[in-house]
Amino acid sequence: MGSKRRHDQTPSQRQLRVGEELRHGIARILERASFRDPDLAGVPITVTEVRASADLKSATVFVTPLGGANVDAVISALRRAAPYFRGQIAREVRMRFVPTVSFEPDMSFEYVSHIESLLRDPAVARDIGKGLAANEESAAVAPGAPGAVKPGEAASGGTKRHGA
Repeated sequence: MGSKRRHDQTPSQRQLRVGEELRHGIARILERASFRDPDLAGVPITVTEVRASADLKSATVFVTPLGGANVDAVISALRRAAPYFRGQIAREVRMRFVPTVSFEPDMSFEYVSHIESLLRDPAVARDIGKGLAANEESAAVAPGAPGAVKPGEAASGGTKRHGA
């Protein structure tokens, strides 16, 4: 009866806070560290998100190299260096237990560019234009909409008076 399980899979406030602390800590480590691995040496890496597990024992770090070049090589190098990062996180971020980190490529930039290319497609732009025009027409004649004529008013904006 006392179990409070989260079935909706949304991260708790604590998970979000730990993920953000880890993100800042890993970004500081990447900023100041000089790596011997040629796939990481001199490569600027952006930490876009860190997702902590519900028990805070593991974290997934989403990264992208600046410019998006050599993503696979950078991710595999970061995975090889994961134990090093865990030790550095222990020194950088105050936590009772340092999570095991795994690195994944951040695909959100590719997703955004894909959606933008779809929106620039002439067929989609035409359909969006039709939708906007239909919304503007319905808003112009909708009761209570700005510019709509109320019952009992003339088109000039005055009220009709009978018998005056």
